[in-house]
Amino acid sequence: MDIENLNVKENINIVFMGTPEFSVPILEGLISNYHVRGIVTQPDKAVGRKQIVKKTPVKLVGEKHTILVIQPKKIREDYQEVLSLKPDLIITCAYGQILPRELLVYPKYGCINVHASLLPKLRGGAPIHRAIINGMSKTGVTIMHMSEGMDEGDMISQREIEINETDTASTLHDKLSILGRDLLLDTLPSILDGSAPRIPQNSSEATYGFNIKPEDEKIHFNHTMRQIYNQVRGLNDFPGAYCVYEGKRLKVWECKETDHAYPNLLDGTITKVYDNGFGVKVSNGEVIFTVVQPEGKTKMDARSYANGQMSHENFIGKVLS
Repeated sequence: MDIENLNVKENINIVFMGTPEFSVPILEGLISNYHVRGIVTQPDKAVGRKQIVKKTPVKLVGEKHTILVIQPKKIREDYQEVLSLKPDLIITCAYGQILPRELLVYPKYGCINVHASLLPKLRGGAPIHRAIINGMSKTGVTIMHMSEGMDEGDMISQREIEINETDTASTLHDKLSILGRDLLLDTLPSILDGSAPRIPQNSSEATYGFNIKPEDEKIHFNHTMRQIYNQVRGLNDFPGAYCVYEGKRLKVWECKETDHAYPNLLDGTITKVYDNGFGVKVSNGEVIFTVVQPEGKTKMDARSYANGQMSHENFIGKVLS
């Protein structure tokens, strides 16, 4: 049986489809254990003020291992090159486009997806951010059969992880990426020998982790301490939560809850300058901003930001929006 499995691993053609840094450990794990015939990723994009074209993290892995990389602009219209690779199995992870039916039905062993949530919870493109923003205490990874719906396919395996109080989207991202790699490698043998289960999702329990929109980044000070705390860490280190001070954006990268109450102040009022930052009145108390980033500048500790504004007496009492 071991020899049979070894032969399968050597002869199977796998096409991997993914784009961001999250997919990299998963792809590297595949390359170390299986024959990855080709990689499909999103087109390179120009980023920043200088519009420098950057390759996707997954493309860089492909180039490092001299594996063919395909970058169709619209995979639903331009999929023939993928089919020409004759994939026995297609594995996707944070690819960023919906696959056409022609790809879903072609591979002998099917199309499977590595999704960063415990489905049917948090279907969609931003399950890691949303897990923290929503205040969830646990999440995980699901290996699933792909379907034409958004993350609606039958499940094969899941693995759970706790969300710590100090986790940010960045730290949880890294944990789930490694978890996804390990779970995929543990699950693949059952897919190849035909014993992998098909567990239908209960759609009545489905929730959605939709992509982050600009309006999701704005801090609303009529929210609770916990809501703001979760929002800030759920958007760290991308794209970041923000408020407005003196007409300019102020990104907030880290904050803390307190047990202070200021019932007579307007929400958003700066309450006090502390050793580790400055306090802001919110609906049920106060949060302390500890790491901020003024518009056009780099991150800094919030105490230094407060010191650079004006005298503390004048800074306290200003209202953020």
